[in-house]
Amino acid sequence: MTLVAGVDSSTQSVKIVIREAETGLLVREGRASHPDGTEVDPAHWWSALQKAIAEAGGLEDVAALSIGGQQHGMVALDAEGSVIRPALLWNDTRSAKEASDINNEIPNIAELTGSSLVASFTASKVRWLVDHEGENAKKVAAICLPHDWLSWKLSGSTSIKEIFTDRSDASGTGYFNPVTSAYLPDVFKKVLRSDQAVELPRIISNREFGATTKAGLRIGAGAGDNAGAGFGIQAQEGDVVVSLGTSGTAFAISSTSTHDSSGTIAGFASASGEFLPLVCTLNAARILDAASKILGVTHERLGELALSAPAGANGLTLLPYFEGERTPNRPEATGVLAGITVANSTPENIARAYIEGMLCGLADAVDALEKAGVNIRRVFLVGGAAKNPAVSQIASSLFAREVLVPPPGEYVANGAARQAAWALSGKENPPEWNLGEVTSAKAEPTPEVLVRYRALRDRTA
Repeated sequence: MTLVAGVDSSTQSVKIVIREAETGLLVREGRASHPDGTEVDPAHWWSALQKAIAEAGGLEDVAALSIGGQQHGMVALDAEGSVIRPALLWNDTRSAKEASDINNEIPNIAELTGSSLVASFTASKVRWLVDHEGENAKKVAAICLPHDWLSWKLSGSTSIKEIFTDRSDASGTGYFNPVTSAYLPDVFKKVLRSDQAVELPRIISNREFGATTKAGLRIGAGAGDNAGAGFGIQAQEGDVVVSLGTSGTAFAISSTSTHDSSGTIAGFASASGEFLPLVCTLNAARILDAASKILGVTHERLGELALSAPAGANGLTLLPYFEGERTPNRPEATGVLAGITVANSTPENIARAYIEGMLCGLADAVDALEKAGVNIRRVFLVGGAAKNPAVSQIASSLFAREVLVPPPGEYVANGAARQAAWALSGKENPPEWNLGEVTSAKAEPTPEVLVRYRALRDRTA
């Protein structure tokens, strides 16, 4: 039995799954936590990965591994490969002004890269480093992303020239063209404000190995987390995946690229050779954490309370910008709970309003993808919050569509493992794995909830 491993190095934790390469059968798994914050010393990721590998029983019998990781971010290295400063993560909004500056300086940035920049993008963070930490910027000899750094670290290499990545994660940097699958040197020079020599990870194909450890473990290209999740649930063209993790995302597998100058849709690449138009919100599962904390209940009980309240929560509407927002681009925004009265101040209505608020932004995301010409056949709901039956039912009512829910699983890690198996097979097409029964939720549409949410969103702009 040939085994492969997949890693999901996310904002909050690292997860590893070890599966049988041909069938996808789960053999064992492990996980470890990451520290909180929007900037993190990458050494913590490495330490957590070692703990997760140990919990999963080690890699001695594993033939190949790939790493999926949180997108964007910036890991800055000097000529010796040492980390210069803590990595700035995707959810660090300090570079919002720099994103706006780059968009103004390069008016056709969306045409070149598929995306207008926001604070999340690596390019925005590189510019922030140049403008605010000039001495550190002068030391930069290489820039890479979280999954790139971990793959390189695992390989045992110390040469920055041997860092590699894939097109899905590179497409979130802001200086890469997902159509040509190549970096944009002129864009990067403008971001850096200089001709300083900086190594960028080499791009390898999604079914290629980038390195082999001394112990013989082959390391695949890896992927950005959303591309990895789509690959993990084996999404096909016309499928939209709504993922509820730390962030909320709605993305589609598409044979054509998108170039949205408004900044709503990011034109990323998929982990299987297509494109991945994506809309991202900063606030997802942690909105449910906040509601559970306020009400002093479990997530399960929160869902029960929400379903016992009517759609619209008797007039309560939540604008869930608890940590700023990316779509729409409001990095300094805070949340709003509107329409509150003595009569509707009940646990049931609060639970319902929090779940609806979290999902309304993602309903807007699905709507934006459709308006951009994405052919939507099916909608999948994944992520930790998707496990709650109330979330899938309310999502169906807001999306006005049937929602499909795969069985709970580590889909980014599964996607990375499937990628490793694909590279190992040498075949043109990836393996088809049976990961369990997909359930569905279907509820009556509630357009009035979206109308009230959008009015509040626009009123607070």
